[in-house]
Amino acid sequence: MTSLLLIIIYLAFISLGLPDSLLGSAWPSMYRELGASVSWAGVITMIIAAGTIVSSLASDFLTRRLGAGKVTAISVGMTAAALFGFSISNSFWLLCIWAVPYGLGAGSVDAALNNFVALHYPARHMSWLHCMWGLGASIGPVVMGWAVAGGFKWNGGYQTIAVLQVALTAVLIFSLPLWKKMKKRQINAESADAGIDKGQPPRHYTLPQLVRLRGVKEVLICFFCYCALESTAGMWAASYCTLYHGISPERAARWASLFYMGITAGRFVCGFITMKVNDRNMIRLGQAVAALGILCVLLPLGGNVLFVGLILIGCGCAPIYPSVIHETPANFGADLSQSVIGVQMAAAYVGTCLVPPLFGLVAQYVNIGLYPVFMAVILVLMVIMSEKLHIAVGQRDVKLCTLEEN
Repeated sequence: MTSLLLIIIYLAFISLGLPDSLLGSAWPSMYRELGASVSWAGVITMIIAAGTIVSSLASDFLTRRLGAGKVTAISVGMTAAALFGFSISNSFWLLCIWAVPYGLGAGSVDAALNNFVALHYPARHMSWLHCMWGLGASIGPVVMGWAVAGGFKWNGGYQTIAVLQVALTAVLIFSLPLWKKMKKRQINAESADAGIDKGQPPRHYTLPQLVRLRGVKEVLICFFCYCALESTAGMWAASYCTLYHGISPERAARWASLFYMGITAGRFVCGFITMKVNDRNMIRLGQAVAALGILCVLLPLGGNVLFVGLILIGCGCAPIYPSVIHETPANFGADLSQSVIGVQMAAAYVGTCLVPPLFGLVAQYVNIGLYPVFMAVILVLMVIMSEKLHIAVGQRDVKLCTLEEN
């Protein structure tokens, strides 16, 4: 039962990645047909991001009422409907309308799945599951390219992914009894070693109440910084290579893809490392490797070092996201993990949404050569916040032990 459900969750993570890269790969074919401007893609992504933020904040309420399995099935179904809506849209404003369920479907399922895995499975699965997200994000453009090249146009690409999402929705609906059984099981031995008590009933705080809890502000800023770093590194790598180093656009695009390959391959490898290294040290390891990569990009040591630097930044990013998520129940308790992960997801989407355009302004009005410096500043802030989080958690644990002894 546990193995079958885990396979379904792996499929769900692939499905999370499938739609994320579709708009970027389809937009060159879409915008002229829809009478839109090239820059209008940003409007759609902003609407999607806003939806994900809202649904992430609502994930605790939804999961409490419906359970992780139903939330996942409903969210994937909403995404499937939105993708089909994209495929039949013949104007830009229709895309904007369908972008609303597109975003709402993504946020809740992301938070619900991450919390479920953090509670029920060891750290290696969190790394491998996020590796599956990268696989899905890589497959999306391939499907879109196949559809466009085969004469099915961008509409056919969206319809193909929509069909895959519908099939997964059906699988998730039939698997709902497995989710219920898993919820009733006692925590497995590996998670028990982390000191997570699943016997406590969930607590539900408002957003202001959550933010006032020890360590929550730090983890939100840490997560904001991580996603800001990842999205900025990926979005501006090619432009930096071309505009600052004079590398051809075709070669720069291939180099930029190495960043995402570094994340995907890094998460696969990190799944094995987590068997020996805990979440806290995995985060530190990732930050150190990312710092080395940024240094390689910053130093004027030629194209080969720049090439290696982009890969290292991706590899450094690989363990941070899954490790921060997986240690949430241990840091804040299983009774609060769904609430905290929900606001973490919201902070992540805010970072993804706001910071890359901010660097765009820096590149346009100051100098795109500040790309590695900009990333270094974000990384330093992330390190400070993650260490403050671990100090706060450690002080709380010491206080609890003292009270128990007394």
